[in-house]
Amino acid sequence: MRIRENNRFGVKRFRELQAEATSWRRHLHRNPELGYRLENTSKFVREKLASFGINRIETGIAETGIVAMIKGEGGDGPTIGLRADMDALPIVEASGKAWSSEVGGYMHGCGHDGHTAMLLGAAKYLSRIRRFKGSVALIFQPAEEILPSGAQKMVQEGFLDIFRISQVFGMHNTPGIEIGQFGICHGPILSSLDDFDLIVKGKGGHAAKPHEGVDPIVIAAQIILGFQILVSRQTNPIEALVISVTKINAGTAYNVIPDQVHLAGTVRTFSPGLRDFAEREILVSSKGIARGLGGDVELNYRRDTPVTFNHPTETDLAIRAARALVGSSSVNTKMPPRISSEDFAYMLEARPGAIIYIGNGPTAALHNPAYDFDDEVLPYGIGYWVNLVETVLEP
Repeated sequence: MRIRENNRFGVKRFRELQAEATSWRRHLHRNPELGYRLENTSKFVREKLASFGINRIETGIAETGIVAMIKGEGGDGPTIGLRADMDALPIVEASGKAWSSEVGGYMHGCGHDGHTAMLLGAAKYLSRIRRFKGSVALIFQPAEEILPSGAQKMVQEGFLDIFRISQVFGMHNTPGIEIGQFGICHGPILSSLDDFDLIVKGKGGHAAKPHEGVDPIVIAAQIILGFQILVSRQTNPIEALVISVTKINAGTAYNVIPDQVHLAGTVRTFSPGLRDFAEREILVSSKGIARGLGGDVELNYRRDTPVTFNHPTETDLAIRAARALVGSSSVNTKMPPRISSEDFAYMLEARPGAIIYIGNGPTAALHNPAYDFDDEVLPYGIGYWVNLVETVLEP
């Protein structure tokens, strides 16, 4: 497929940054860090931003997060935020690349090294050619992969108010979409994520005399089946609700019925109403089943990440910026929402904005030991950020 390019908005003007951005990306890939412990990553980002002549660089936000400000030459205007995540994953890398992780047990398995490099590339370009009004806040976020998340903590610390950010935008790479293509949709684009621990209580005893006790394993089996009835018979089939039991722990011996069973799992949906339903009905259903069989339950339900919701105006702006870069045919504006979560949702709850997906080609899946961010993506990501700024903050 031929990608349309033009002098002002096309990707051609950003290819000169690819070699340098590739070196940044591969350095970050060799040196992954986890969660909030991003001291070296944060230092690297801060030094690069300073080398671009950016004067306002605020560090220590949510421990190792950074916000850098670039003011345009087009006069007064609003401030928009561009966000990249920086943390890696606790995975042993199996990509076989020359720039593979040099830190045992850690790797950039989700492309955050690429996200950081693309925003650094945009920072260098925008600091040199300030063809916009208002200001841009470059947001380098820690701890996207853990809970409590970095985005949540940054929002709680009030960074959006401190930097007077009126709109926020995110971008994430995705394997399976061709390089040079983008995907986005209006409204919910990623599901919420909740998790739960459920203790099923019974009365233990000898496996040869089950009638003298209350078998929590049998109760737990009925509860698991009951969860599927909640999904298939008590919710609208047009709406998505996924309840997955992912852990079952019980018993220590072949001939002993245990006192209790520990179930754990996740709940995902695009609907805040179904999120409320799931939290309420998981307890009601499991308690009813358990008590009907002589046992009881104890539930600990945690709301981890809200629905990632693309706001209408900002989604249209993101589409315009991507189309100007690669042409309309290379931007899928009706990408199906995904049953996965993203803590950028916290920023989108606090401010209007949108997240877009950028193609990473036919690579291994995210969070796979063989995954690697494709450096051919870098000029497209840099170009998208710059086009977005020049679209939203047009002088």
